Amino acid sequence: MSGRSLLMILLVVVIGVVLKHLFYPWGSLSPPTLPLNQWWGDEEEPEDWQAYLDNSSEVINNRLMYEESVINDLKEQLNRPLHLTEPMKGANFEYGFNAEALKSIIKYWRDDYLPRWREREIFLWQFNHFTTDIQGLRLHFFHLMAYDDQTVGKHHYPVLLLHGWPGSVREFFDLIHKLHQTEPNKENKYIFNVIAPSLPGYAWSQGTSRPGLGPAQIAVMMRNLMLRLGYKKFFIQGGDWGSIIGSHMATLFPENVLGYHSNFCILSTPKSIFKGFLANFFPRLFAPRGFEDFFFPISHKLGYILEETGYMHLQATRPDTIGTALLGNPVGLAAYILEKFSVWTNASYRHYPDGGLTERFKLDDLLDNIMIYYLTDSITTAQRLYKEYFSKEQMTLFLDYVPTYVPTGCVRFKNDLIHFLDFQLEEKYRNLIHSTYYREGGHFAAFEVPDSLYNDFISFVQKFERLTKMKEYKGDL
Repeated sequence: MSGRSLLMILLVVVIGVVLKHLFYPWGSLSPPTLPLNQWWGDEEEPEDWQAYLDNSSEVINNRLMYEESVINDLKEQLNRPLHLTEPMKGANFEYGFNAEALKSIIKYWRDDYLPRWREREIFLWQFNHFTTDIQGLRLHFFHLMAYDDQTVGKHHYPVLLLHGWPGSVREFFDLIHKLHQTEPNKENKYIFNVIAPSLPGYAWSQGTSRPGLGPAQIAVMMRNLMLRLGYKKFFIQGGDWGSIIGSHMATLFPENVLGYHSNFCILSTPKSIFKGFLANFFPRLFAPRGFEDFFFPISHKLGYILEETGYMHLQATRPDTIGTALLGNPVGLAAYILEKFSVWTNASYRHYPDGGLTERFKLDDLLDNIMIYYLTDSITTAQRLYKEYFSKEQMTLFLDYVPTYVPTGCVRFKNDLIHFLDFQLEEKYRNLIHSTYYREGGHFAAFEVPDSLYNDFISFVQKFERLTKMKEYKGDL
């Protein structure tokens, strides 16, 4: 058989696979059944699950404090001479974290931030820290409850906030204050019970030594956490991993999720990608007027994504290797994480000498997040989530292909990594009741633009309420 014939056969096979994915009735798929009590602990799974639940259901209030010796060791490391390669002539952040900018940040960390560490530690205590055992792992979370006298005359709901990488619950502090406003305020009609967990393997939440804990399994754990706290129905807000986990929760447990709101709505199925490619030729037909530049031209957007996802390939294949390089290495850890807070906030910041880090953030706030990763030794366990996400076992759940009928809201901030059109998302999210656009803001919306994110979430909840009242009027509930 000639090479030309083999090429034609290969082309036919590829076209067949593409057509199958485009026209196969994926929307008829039902959610997969996942075990609700899968064991992730290091020790052997208990034979008597009821006894385990009885003994592990306690929620413990914690005050997190680190010994002076731990902080002194960090000071010693930051005091050591920095052996950094000089940046390229004329380069800022185009080659990665600029060495001169890093020297400046390390100096501030050592000489200004660390002497005030006990103040920052108290700042991190401002919310109640709790831990509880879920499926063999110790999970950490914030839990802020509104009392009866604080809810008078207000709309009162629970909301689960889900973070991503390389963030933490620290991103949510300003947003939590807005959601949980307990002071009398006639203009504020809403108050929320806020639950903000550290994902398994992140910060003070225990990681697993057992392979297989991906976003779908974490979705189960988050639902179990909410049930343990007494919440049978709740809203979800999330970005980055929080977006994917929140989407899975809405798909797997629609009976528990009142509404799902995300600042990173993505859908990477072949059909969605094909729709995006098609829309590129007719942007005015598919993109909202005035917001075409959020999506097009695709060639520019794809170039940006390819440049910014090198970390993802590394963490999805060899998370422990890069984890070893960063664990116990405060300078390397700061460079690796803070670079994301530069270019994922605004791509143009790569052309700034300091990466534009203080354009949208306070350096203390960014260092709080670095300290959480450093003090909890969680960089490796956090990055393993990428390996699990791209595993065959996770992919064959086909959760992106299963329709979600929970009321869904998508907010897009202009400078985020990527955006998907409603035209693409509607195949998955069959009840997309809220779709908005903001020209200010990037990937870390809760950290960078908490006012905009809060107002958008409230707008979504209001639409949910109007939809609910309409159904009640029609007798659908």
